[in-house]
Amino acid sequence: MIPFYVRELIRLALEEDLGLGDITTKAMGLDDGNTIGYIKIKEPGIVAGLFVLDEVYGILGGRIQIEYLLKDGDEVAPGQIAARLLGPAETILMGERVALNFLQFLSGIATKTRKIVELIKDYPVRVVDTRKTIPGLRWLSKYAVRVGGGANHRFNLSDGILIKDNHIKAAGSIREAVARARRYAPHTLKIEVEVESLSELKEAIEAGADIIMLDNMPPDKIVEARKIAGAKVILEASGGINEKNILDYAKTGVDIISLGALTHSVKALDISLDLKSLKGS
Repeated sequence: MIPFYVRELIRLALEEDLGLGDITTKAMGLDDGNTIGYIKIKEPGIVAGLFVLDEVYGILGGRIQIEYLLKDGDEVAPGQIAARLLGPAETILMGERVALNFLQFLSGIATKTRKIVELIKDYPVRVVDTRKTIPGLRWLSKYAVRVGGGANHRFNLSDGILIKDNHIKAAGSIREAVARARRYAPHTLKIEVEVESLSELKEAIEAGADIIMLDNMPPDKIVEARKIAGAKVILEASGGINEKNILDYAKTGVDIISLGALTHSVKALDISLDLKSLKGS
Protein backbone atom coordinates (compact mmCIF):
# COMPACT_ATOMS: atom_id res chain seq x y z
CA MET A 1 0.00 0.00 0.00
CA ILE A 2 1.28 3.46 -0.90
CA PRO A 3 1.64 5.76 2.13
CA PHE A 4 -0.68 8.76 2.05
CA TYR A 5 2.25 11.19 2.07
CA VAL A 6 3.59 9.64 -1.15
CA ARG A 7 0.28 10.38 -2.82
CA GLU A 8 0.52 13.92 -1.48
CA LEU A 9 4.06 14.16 -2.85
CA ILE A 10 2.82 13.20 -6.32
CA ARG A 11 0.01 15.74 -6.03
CA LEU A 12 2.49 18.46 -5.08
CA ALA A 13 4.72 17.48 -8.00
CA LEU A 14 1.77 17.93 -10.36
CA GLU A 15 0.92 21.27 -8.76
CA GLU A 16 4.52 22.38 -9.17
CA ASP A 17 4.63 21.34 -12.83
CA LEU A 18 1.20 22.59 -13.90
CA GLY A 19 1.21 25.96 -12.16
CA LEU A 20 -1.98 27.67 -13.33
CA GLY A 21 -2.41 25.25 -16.22
CA ASP A 22 -0.70 23.73 -19.26
CA ILE A 23 -0.71 26.78 -21.52
CA THR A 24 0.97 25.05 -24.47
CA THR A 25 -1.48 22.16 -24.56
CA LYS A 26 -4.47 24.48 -24.16
CA ALA A 27 -3.16 26.64 -27.01
CA MET A 28 -3.25 23.60 -29.28
CA GLY A 29 -7.00 23.34 -28.74
CA LEU A 30 -6.81 19.60 -28.23
CA ASP A 31 -10.30 18.14 -27.95
CA ASP A 32 -9.36 14.63 -29.01
CA GLY A 33 -10.64 12.28 -26.36
CA ASN A 34 -9.49 9.23 -28.28
CA THR A 35 -5.72 9.41 -28.03
CA ILE A 36 -3.30 6.69 -27.07
CA GLY A 37 -0.01 7.29 -25.30
CA TYR A 38 2.80 4.74 -25.25
CA ILE A 39 5.22 4.63 -22.32
CA LYS A 40 8.31 3.52 -24.22
CA ILE A 41 11.56 2.12 -22.82
CA LYS A 42 14.64 3.58 -24.53
CA GLU A 43 17.53 1.77 -22.83
CA PRO A 44 18.14 -1.58 -21.08
CA GLY A 45 17.30 -1.77 -17.40
CA ILE A 46 14.79 -2.73 -14.74
CA VAL A 47 11.44 -0.97 -14.68
CA ALA A 48 10.06 0.32 -11.37
CA GLY A 49 7.31 2.69 -10.28
CA LEU A 50 4.63 1.92 -12.86
CA PHE A 51 1.97 2.47 -10.17
CA VAL A 52 2.81 6.17 -10.37
CA LEU A 53 0.83 6.31 -13.62
CA ASP A 54 -2.34 5.39 -11.74
CA GLU A 55 -1.60 7.99 -9.08
CA VAL A 56 -0.80 10.81 -11.52
CA TYR A 57 -3.78 10.29 -13.78
CA GLY A 58 -6.08 9.54 -10.87
CA ILE A 59 -5.26 12.97 -9.44
CA LEU A 60 -5.86 14.51 -12.87
CA GLY A 61 -9.42 13.23 -12.95
CA GLY A 62 -9.25 9.52 -13.67
CA ARG A 63 -10.20 9.95 -17.34
CA ILE A 64 -7.22 7.93 -18.56
CA GLN A 65 -7.45 4.18 -19.05
CA ILE A 66 -4.13 2.47 -18.39
CA GLU A 67 -3.08 -0.91 -19.76
CA TYR A 68 0.14 -2.29 -18.28
CA LEU A 69 2.28 -4.43 -20.57
CA LEU A 70 5.12 -4.78 -18.06
CA LYS A 71 5.33 -5.01 -14.29
CA ASP A 72 7.76 -3.61 -11.75
CA GLY A 73 10.93 -5.68 -11.64
CA ASP A 74 10.83 -6.71 -15.31
CA GLU A 75 14.09 -6.55 -17.24
CA VAL A 76 13.49 -4.27 -20.23
CA ALA A 77 15.08 -3.49 -23.58
CA PRO A 78 14.91 -0.47 -25.91
CA GLY A 79 11.66 -0.29 -27.82
CA GLN A 80 9.51 -2.13 -25.30
CA ILE A 81 6.19 -0.57 -24.31
CA ALA A 82 5.64 -0.49 -20.56
CA ALA A 83 2.07 0.80 -20.65
CA ARG A 84 -0.61 2.25 -22.92
CA LEU A 85 -2.68 5.26 -21.91
CA LEU A 86 -6.04 5.87 -23.58
CA GLY A 87 -8.05 9.06 -23.18
CA PRO A 88 -7.98 12.83 -23.79
CA ALA A 89 -4.68 14.04 -25.26
CA GLU A 90 -4.79 17.12 -23.02
CA THR A 91 -4.90 15.03 -19.84
CA ILE A 92 -2.20 12.63 -21.02
CA LEU A 93 0.12 15.55 -21.74
CA MET A 94 -0.64 17.29 -18.45
CA GLY A 95 0.67 14.30 -16.50
CA GLU A 96 3.50 13.35 -18.85
CA ARG A 97 6.49 15.04 -17.23
CA VAL A 98 5.66 14.19 -13.62
CA ALA A 99 4.87 10.56 -14.43
CA LEU A 100 8.07 10.14 -16.43
CA ASN A 101 10.22 11.90 -13.83
CA PHE A 102 9.17 9.44 -11.15
CA LEU A 103 9.28 6.42 -13.46
CA GLN A 104 12.74 7.24 -14.82
CA PHE A 105 14.17 7.92 -11.37
CA LEU A 106 12.78 4.77 -9.73
CA SER A 107 13.73 2.59 -12.70
CA GLY A 108 17.25 4.01 -12.49
CA ILE A 109 17.52 2.93 -8.85
CA ALA A 110 16.14 -0.54 -9.60
CA THR A 111 18.52 -0.92 -12.53
CA LYS A 112 21.60 0.02 -10.51
CA THR A 113 20.54 -2.20 -7.63
CA ARG A 114 19.98 -5.22 -9.88
CA LYS A 115 23.42 -4.74 -11.46
CA ILE A 116 25.08 -4.66 -8.02
CA VAL A 117 23.11 -7.67 -6.75
CA GLU A 118 23.99 -9.71 -9.82
CA LEU A 119 27.70 -9.02 -9.33
CA ILE A 120 27.71 -10.83 -5.98
CA LYS A 121 24.85 -13.30 -6.44
CA ASP A 122 27.12 -16.27 -5.70
CA TYR A 123 27.84 -15.05 -2.16
CA PRO A 124 25.54 -15.12 0.92
CA VAL A 125 25.55 -11.36 1.46
CA ARG A 126 22.70 -8.86 1.36
CA VAL A 127 22.92 -5.57 -0.52
CA VAL A 128 21.10 -2.80 1.35
CA ASP A 129 20.48 0.90 0.91
CA THR A 130 21.05 3.75 3.40
CA ARG A 131 19.27 6.94 4.49
CA LYS A 132 21.19 8.87 1.82
CA THR A 133 18.05 9.60 -0.17
CA ILE A 134 16.63 12.74 -1.75
CA PRO A 135 14.43 14.38 0.93
CA GLY A 136 10.81 13.36 0.51
CA LEU A 137 11.61 10.50 -1.86
CA ARG A 138 12.79 7.92 0.67
CA TRP A 139 9.82 5.55 0.54
CA LEU A 140 9.85 5.54 -3.25
CA SER A 141 13.64 5.14 -3.42
CA LYS A 142 13.70 2.25 -0.97
CA TYR A 143 10.79 0.63 -2.80
CA ALA A 144 12.84 0.77 -6.03
CA VAL A 145 15.81 -0.85 -4.26
CA ARG A 146 13.59 -3.79 -3.32
CA VAL A 147 12.32 -4.03 -6.88
CA GLY A 148 15.93 -4.26 -8.02
CA GLY A 149 16.58 -7.18 -5.68
CA GLY A 150 18.20 -5.30 -2.82
CA ALA A 151 17.01 -4.90 0.76
CA ASN A 152 16.39 -1.92 3.02
CA HIS A 153 18.42 -0.66 5.93
CA ARG A 154 16.44 1.29 8.55
CA PHE A 155 13.87 3.60 7.01
CA ASN A 156 14.25 6.33 9.60
CA LEU A 157 15.90 7.08 12.93
CA SER A 158 13.20 5.28 14.91
CA ASP A 159 13.69 1.94 13.14
CA GLY A 160 16.76 0.87 15.04
CA ILE A 161 19.74 1.97 17.10
CA LEU A 162 22.87 2.73 15.09
CA ILE A 163 25.66 4.13 17.25
CA LYS A 164 28.04 6.12 15.06
CA ASP A 165 31.31 7.92 15.77
CA ASN A 166 29.70 11.12 17.07
CA HIS A 167 27.45 9.16 19.43
CA ILE A 168 30.54 7.38 20.77
CA LYS A 169 32.38 10.69 21.25
CA ALA A 170 29.38 12.13 23.10
CA ALA A 171 29.04 9.07 25.35
CA GLY A 172 32.77 8.74 25.98
CA SER A 173 33.34 5.20 24.70
CA ILE A 174 31.79 2.37 22.72
CA ARG A 175 31.14 0.43 25.91
CA GLU A 176 29.30 3.34 27.52
CA ALA A 177 27.32 4.13 24.36
CA VAL A 178 26.11 0.53 24.06
CA ALA A 179 25.27 0.38 27.76
CA ARG A 180 23.15 3.53 27.49
CA ALA A 181 21.42 2.22 24.38
CA ARG A 182 20.71 -1.12 26.05
CA ARG A 183 19.13 0.58 29.06
CA TYR A 184 16.98 2.83 26.87
CA ALA A 185 15.91 0.54 24.05
CA PRO A 186 13.07 -1.99 24.19
CA HIS A 187 14.16 -5.62 23.95
CA THR A 188 12.80 -5.81 20.40
CA LEU A 189 15.41 -3.39 19.00
CA LYS A 190 18.86 -4.54 17.96
CA ILE A 191 21.86 -2.34 18.61
CA GLU A 192 24.33 -1.64 15.81
CA VAL A 193 27.71 0.03 16.33
CA GLU A 194 29.88 1.66 13.68
CA VAL A 195 33.62 0.94 14.08
CA GLU A 196 36.71 1.97 12.13
CA SER A 197 39.33 -0.46 13.48
CA LEU A 198 39.75 -3.99 14.76
CA SER A 199 40.33 -2.72 18.28
CA GLU A 200 36.98 -0.90 18.17
CA LEU A 201 35.41 -4.07 16.76
CA LYS A 202 36.61 -6.04 19.79
CA GLU A 203 35.30 -3.36 22.15
CA ALA A 204 31.89 -3.38 20.42
CA ILE A 205 31.68 -7.19 20.68
CA GLU A 206 32.60 -7.10 24.37
CA ALA A 207 30.02 -4.36 24.93
CA GLY A 208 27.29 -6.62 23.52
CA ALA A 209 26.53 -5.06 20.13
CA ASP A 210 24.18 -7.13 17.95
CA ILE A 211 25.42 -5.73 14.63
CA ILE A 212 28.72 -4.07 13.81
CA MET A 213 29.21 -1.77 10.85
CA LEU A 214 32.77 -1.84 9.52
CA ASP A 215 33.18 1.69 8.23
CA ASN A 216 35.62 2.28 5.36
CA MET A 217 37.49 -0.90 6.28
CA PRO A 218 39.39 -2.59 3.41
CA PRO A 219 38.56 -6.20 2.49
CA ASP A 220 41.68 -7.70 4.10
CA LYS A 221 40.77 -6.12 7.43
CA ILE A 222 37.19 -7.35 7.10
CA VAL A 223 38.49 -10.90 6.68
CA GLU A 224 40.26 -10.45 10.03
CA ALA A 225 37.12 -8.92 11.51
CA ARG A 226 35.10 -11.97 10.48
CA LYS A 227 37.58 -14.26 12.22
CA ILE A 228 37.44 -12.17 15.39
CA ALA A 229 33.64 -11.88 15.41
CA GLY A 230 32.91 -15.44 14.36
CA ALA A 231 29.15 -15.95 14.44
CA LYS A 232 28.67 -13.69 17.47
CA VAL A 233 27.44 -10.66 15.57
CA ILE A 234 26.18 -9.59 12.18
CA LEU A 235 28.87 -7.73 10.23
CA GLU A 236 28.01 -4.92 7.83
CA ALA A 237 30.53 -3.36 5.44
CA SER A 238 29.99 0.24 4.40
CA GLY A 239 31.92 3.11 2.87
CA GLY A 240 33.92 3.28 -0.35
CA ILE A 241 32.18 0.27 -1.89
CA ASN A 242 31.23 0.39 -5.57
CA GLU A 243 30.69 -1.81 -8.60
CA LYS A 244 34.43 -2.21 -9.14
CA ASN A 245 35.29 -3.55 -5.69
CA ILE A 246 32.06 -5.00 -4.29
CA LEU A 247 33.05 -8.55 -5.25
CA ASP A 248 36.17 -8.23 -3.07
CA TYR A 249 33.93 -7.27 -0.13
CA ALA A 250 31.46 -10.08 -0.79
CA LYS A 251 34.30 -12.61 -0.59
CA THR A 252 35.25 -11.51 2.95
CA GLY A 253 32.33 -13.31 4.61
CA VAL A 254 30.57 -10.10 5.61
CA ASP A 255 26.79 -10.45 6.07
CA ILE A 256 25.60 -7.10 4.73
CA ILE A 257 26.96 -4.52 2.29
CA SER A 258 25.35 -1.08 2.42
CA LEU A 259 25.68 1.44 -0.39
CA GLY A 260 24.43 5.02 -0.35
CA ALA A 261 25.08 5.18 -4.11
CA LEU A 262 22.01 3.03 -4.75
CA THR A 263 19.84 6.07 -4.08
CA HIS A 264 21.81 9.30 -3.75
CA SER A 265 23.43 9.60 -7.20
CA VAL A 266 21.68 7.24 -9.54
CA LYS A 267 21.30 7.75 -13.30
CA ALA A 268 17.68 7.85 -14.48
CA LEU A 269 16.56 5.24 -16.99
CA ASP A 270 15.59 6.75 -20.35
CA ILE A 271 11.83 6.40 -20.81
CA SER A 272 9.55 8.46 -23.06
CA LEU A 273 5.89 9.02 -23.94
CA ASP A 274 4.73 8.84 -27.56
CA LEU A 275 1.23 9.95 -28.58
CA LYS A 276 -0.96 8.65 -31.37
CA SER A 277 -4.41 9.95 -32.23
CA LEU A 278 -7.03 7.32 -32.91
CA LYS A 279 -9.41 9.83 -34.45
CA GLY A 280 -10.84 8.45 -37.65
CA SER A 281 -9.17 5.06 -37.22
